[in-house]
Amino acid sequence: MGRTFFDLTDGDIGISLGGNMLMDSDGDLMTKVSSGMAMDMNSGELHIISDTGPNCLDDEF
Repeated sequence: MGRTFFDLTDGDIGISLGGNMLMDSDGDLMTKVSSGMAMDMNSGELHIISDTGPNCLDDEF
């Protein structure tokens, strides 16, 4: 299972699928655009995200 993140914009939790791809708990795909921002692939909306879980200090999220 990928590493988790918390979407501060809408309160969802999701996982990293590898590289810059993320998926939130609703199944929406997102692409990471910076260390704290991701873009929803369907709407183009930007979301503020935060790393969670035991690997949250790892720079490669």
